[in-house]
Amino acid sequence: MQYAVLCYNDERIVGAWTKEEDDAVMARLNVVHGKLAQAGGFTGAARLMPTTAATSLRKGDEPLILDGPFVETKEQLLGFYLIDVENLEAALDFAKDLSEANPGAGGYEVRPVRLFVPGAGLS
Repeated sequence: MQYAVLCYNDERIVGAWTKEEDDAVMARLNVVHGKLAQAGGFTGAARLMPTTAATSLRKGDEPLILDGPFVETKEQLLGFYLIDVENLEAALDFAKDLSEANPGAGGYEVRPVRLFVPGAGLS
């Protein structure tokens, strides 16, 4: 089953890392990535640009487009993984490994994914 692992942290802290600090974190995360890749379940990851680059669309009778994410949280969504593992427990194990490799506060949200493929519907 596919899961999205959403990565939250304080972007002010992450954005203040030196290149060396960022490289060290990425090296630790690559160890975690490698374990899942060897098992065939790592399908990709993305680091998002800062929230200052975000634009939001609020639903309503008249959709409203706003600069910024305007999320009511202390942490920001900094990136995500798309993984393909056997079950929720395996997805949570991956998130725990990420947590150990990545310093600071924040958290990970693990959410099942329903894949939409044009012409094939939802799976």
